[in-house]
Amino acid sequence: AIKKLMAANRGEIAIRIFRAATELHIRTVAIYSQEDVRSMHRYKADEAYLVGASTTPVGAYLGYEEIVKTALENDVDAIHPGYGFLSENVNFAKLCEDNGIAFVGPRSHVLNRFGDKTLARELAIGEGVPVVPGTSTAVDTLDEVRAFIEGGADPVGYPVVLKAAHGGGGRGIRVVRTGADLAEALERCQSEALTAFGNAAVFVERYVESPRHVEVQILSDGVDTVHLYERDCSVQRRFQKVVEVAPSVGLPQPLREELLADAVRLCHSAGYSCAGTVEFLVDPQNWRHYFIEVNPRIQVEHTVTEVVTGRDLVQAQIRIAGGASLADVGIESQDSIATRGYAIQARVTTEDPLADFRPDTGRLQAWRPAEGFGIRLDGGNAFTGAVISPHYDSMLTKVTGSALTFEAACDRVTRAMKETRIRGVKTNMPFIINVLQHPTFRSGAATTNFIADSPELFQFPKTADRASRLLAYLADLAVNGRKAAGAAGAPTPRYAAVLPPRVAATADERKRASPLGLSVPPPGLKQVLEAEGPAGFAKAVRDTKGCLITDTTMRDAHQSLLATRVRTKDILAAAPYAAYAIGAQCYSFENWGGATFDVAMRFLHECPWERLAKMREAMPNVPFQMLLRGANGVGYTSYPDNAVYKFCQVAVDHGMDVFRIFDSLNYIDNLYLGVDAVGEAGGVVEAAISYTGDVLRDEPGYKYTLDYYLDLARKLHDRSIHVLAIKDMAGLLKPAAAAGL
Repeated sequence: AIKKLMAANRGEIAIRIFRAATELHIRTVAIYSQEDVRSMHRYKADEAYLVGASTTPVGAYLGYEEIVKTALENDVDAIHPGYGFLSENVNFAKLCEDNGIAFVGPRSHVLNRFGDKTLARELAIGEGVPVVPGTSTAVDTLDEVRAFIEGGADPVGYPVVLKAAHGGGGRGIRVVRTGADLAEALERCQSEALTAFGNAAVFVERYVESPRHVEVQILSDGVDTVHLYERDCSVQRRFQKVVEVAPSVGLPQPLREELLADAVRLCHSAGYSCAGTVEFLVDPQNWRHYFIEVNPRIQVEHTVTEVVTGRDLVQAQIRIAGGASLADVGIESQDSIATRGYAIQARVTTEDPLADFRPDTGRLQAWRPAEGFGIRLDGGNAFTGAVISPHYDSMLTKVTGSALTFEAACDRVTRAMKETRIRGVKTNMPFIINVLQHPTFRSGAATTNFIADSPELFQFPKTADRASRLLAYLADLAVNGRKAAGAAGAPTPRYAAVLPPRVAATADERKRASPLGLSVPPPGLKQVLEAEGPAGFAKAVRDTKGCLITDTTMRDAHQSLLATRVRTKDILAAAPYAAYAIGAQCYSFENWGGATFDVAMRFLHECPWERLAKMREAMPNVPFQMLLRGANGVGYTSYPDNAVYKFCQVAVDHGMDVFRIFDSLNYIDNLYLGVDAVGEAGGVVEAAISYTGDVLRDEPGYKYTLDYYLDLARKLHDRSIHVLAIKDMAGLLKPAAAAGL
């Protein structure tokens, strides 16, 4: 059985593989390119490894030697290739086999027969499956292609279609209608095939006008082969499927039976194993069908088959690769597979239908996908804040809707499209809605020319996106002022009209406050501390009637909300006004701790000592307070005693006043070191007891009793502290317990 599975792919299909494997209790491994460092798929796996650091974004997922090496180094015993990239690469499958890694797909020799479209044609002809006239082998040169089309006693003639011999997914395909277009089309087809699949070989077929594209889902364990019925993929744009349906609508039953039988016979004769798809063109004029190719892998549109049959194809793939038979995965015979209702899959992409489906890039400002009964979502890198890269496929998510009737399924997916909100990039959703509501599609008569023949599909209202536009306008107005053409009145001032009185920010300004028209912060407890020392400060606090507060805006607030990234410059802009407005009523302003010290140095590249000194000058009337972890200082490890003593002295010299000293385990020796270091530096010693248990609990042998806390308090009091604090870190302190303490 497989114990550790790698997905040699990215995005939506990698996530689909990880989910299937996790349900089978298999550990999962992701690979990712440098450009995919923040891709969602790497975080959905148990492990993730960078590949192709020195190659192109696509090349990272085509470097099979490095991928297999990574798998071997991390004890991977199976690799699922997904679709695209290496899914039909014979060399990759063979390398997996040679290294004892299970390839989730057919064996390499079978993959070679079906991965090479020309060999697959030969097999189909041998099994009596109808094929479109085409080249018997791959062709590489313009002369070979032209000779096939125009030469011989019975030339094929135009139009023809050029196809990548080792690919799929609509890539590497060009329709050629005249000889004048042949050279350019061949060059582009080969270039696209080489980029997408690592092989530039192509083959040529007669082009069938306006067919339906029907494919049959196959599953085999190498001994027995079954079908899971057909899918209709006729709604295409440039050979890229847009909307898929299972089962096909309006297909004559005798033809359906022929398609299913041909697909099973073809794959069984080749010794096929795992999941695969046999694709056919169907001429709706005479209901004749022609074999196109076998895709020896999972397909993007496999979801519709899973929904109507209730069978998990990806799990079946994984289990068969691990040695299971069809019976082991719950398929005793062909008769055990049935369909129920209809399913439609729509691929939501960041393509702009009004700009020839040009892929859009940018950041997703809003992502609110539809949910509800009968809706399945298979997403990749779609979430609020995600950056859509230009390097990969533009698909955001696959929306699969199901119902008992085809019309109801159309309505369900339409509702999902209308309910979904995506902001920040353009999408094809308005186009999909038009497809789903079009009479031709709803009648089941759509062919591969449906989009090209239906210009009305591109007529849709422009989305208002009122909320995003209004927010952008208000933000611009707040930052840059009124500047819109035709706006009445004077430009908006850069600052609000109502401001507090201007406050002196430095000692020099305070000396000249009157002639400068500046206000001065009123005296506060800082002046008491300077005049009477820590003991006098503590007495003044005790004598104060009412409640004194500690303002944490300049430490905990921006630590919690803004990752401690507020700069000294921004703090100093507000500091004098805070001192003026509330400084006299404050016990302290807490402005220092482990995170503020660390972030100032490592991320803001500022000196924390200079920040402290500048803040002290701007706020002369309020004591500053910091957090000190005893022997750990402001770090997370135990420091030498002399380092802690020196730190406290430098902190006091730069303006620090009150040190809240704590140890999460109430380890008294750790607390003593902090108490002694602060006391020697001349700071206010505020010793904190961490409240970690319910003092009201009355049980024999219970540790956190009232006596436990009283004993700690007495020991700290005897160490000549100035202030005693209770630190309720976990929100456990009840009012009654607080009163008792």
